[in-house]
Amino acid sequence: MNPTLATSAPASAGTIHSVNIEYIFYFLTHGGTVPVGATPTLLTSAGIVSFLTMAWIAITIVAYLLVAGAIALLVYSSIRMYQIEDMERIKYATFPNSEKAEEETEHHRWTHVRELIESASPNDWRQAIIEADIILDDMLTRLGYSGNSIGDKLKMANPAQFRTIQEAWEAHKVRNEIAHQGSEYPLTDHIAYRTILQYENVFKEHGEI
Repeated sequence: MNPTLATSAPASAGTIHSVNIEYIFYFLTHGGTVPVGATPTLLTSAGIVSFLTMAWIAITIVAYLLVAGAIALLVYSSIRMYQIEDMERIKYATFPNSEKAEEETEHHRWTHVRELIESASPNDWRQAIIEADIILDDMLTRLGYSGNSIGDKLKMANPAQFRTIQEAWEAHKVRNEIAHQGSEYPLTDHIAYRTILQYENVFKEHGEI
């Protein structure tokens, strides 16, 4: 059935014609053709107001939908951004700080030295002193002292900034005797404990343990 705007009957004088919205939409969507049998009625002020009101309502609804969609997208993006930041924070928090990792490693190495020196075996005492000397070498390197040996590095040290340097020398000399003489070096428990104590004093001065 074709939509009609108004009947073909003539309008009486003084009659206010209303707008036929169905006719207007048909006219717009069919390339400006007029439905068969339809007689378009002139638009009155009341009809124009009615049409504009309906158009404004439609535009308002579309605008509200667009705003609601934009707000929803903004909220989703914000939530997703915070989720990603939390994931990255948790991810990178699992990687230990390098300085903290080194400190824990040194503590573990020194704990091993303490375990060896507490042994009743002279061989363990020798191993404890050798291990402590390795820690001393690493510490001197981190402090910026260069050289081919611990002796070379200790020669570069300033006694004013290295108060335990004499203890470091004495402990290192015992280590050299052990390295050169091996089991023939007469390492007593007194010498072993004193040497480890000297290493300990050096390490404490420089925050190694």
